[in-house]
Amino acid sequence: MTQRRADTLIASVSLVWGISYIFMKVGLDGLGPFNLILLRFGIAFLVMAALFRRRVFPPDRTTLAYSAVLGFIVFLLFTLIMFGLRTTTASAAGFLASTTVMFVPILQAVIGRRAPRGGVMAGVAAALAGTALLTLGEGGGLELSGGAVLCVLSALCYAVHILVAGHATKRMDGLALGVWQLGFAAAFALVGCLLFETPSLPATGGQWGAVLGLALLCSAYGFVVQPVAQRYTTPERTGLLYALEPVFSALFGFVVLGEVLSPYGYVGAALVLSSVLLATLGPGRRRLEPTPVSSAGVSGRHPARRIDSLEETEPSATAPDSVPAG
Repeated sequence: MTQRRADTLIASVSLVWGISYIFMKVGLDGLGPFNLILLRFGIAFLVMAALFRRRVFPPDRTTLAYSAVLGFIVFLLFTLIMFGLRTTTASAAGFLASTTVMFVPILQAVIGRRAPRGGVMAGVAAALAGTALLTLGEGGGLELSGGAVLCVLSALCYAVHILVAGHATKRMDGLALGVWQLGFAAAFALVGCLLFETPSLPATGGQWGAVLGLALLCSAYGFVVQPVAQRYTTPERTGLLYALEPVFSALFGFVVLGEVLSPYGYVGAALVLSSVLLATLGPGRRRLEPTPVSSAGVSGRHPARRIDSLEETEPSATAPDSVPAG
């Protein structure tokens, strides 16, 4: 798989996540936050585990360990952003959640003990400025409320998720990792639901549609494609590509809800798109072929081959600019 194709797949994840805010708004009308997270990731896990059962079962201990960590991070970040939305505006929450694009290269630089690559921080600045204009718009204010703090923490959680996934997918089957993290996220949500809510099913067709949209598009597709594609790109580029999410969110808002961007919003969308294009039009045409390694749950028996679907090779890969092992 080329880095360009991996970047395209990650951009497609941003697209499906762009509509997730509409699904969550509808779903939260009749379900508690933990209940919605449980249904979203539980259904996604069952569907993907059934589709890829030969790749997912039996799991090895290393895959389960990394999946548990990633699943907890996913559960935590969605818990933070859902509760954050209760005490801050949607526009402010959208900007604050998008600061993932800032946290990724900063954390990557700290972990790798090196300055970010040339142009990365410029792209981050453009993406942040564009996201601010896109989500805040004319007259938009940003208050550091308790909800705003929770949204910033959710962005930090997702930056950590990107880095951990980038580290893990170089050492194990990214598809199995992505599927099992869905199951662990659902398990953690079940605990929260039993402790703080009463588990229930959607009561209306609209709520079922929202839950299934979150489960099949935003979770089953998004959280499985991400670790598969991330083996062939860098965490910095992944973070920048996720800055496309508010652009797609604005587009779906216009198509589904009839929302119209302010003039500042259109400038912001252009800035975000420009920053992503600058990041992805760099040296990314090389193919990054998996190379077999010997580790728990990874067989080196199969030769590396081109990946044309989610059925990627089992051997792990080593890509440049990844999180160093350690």
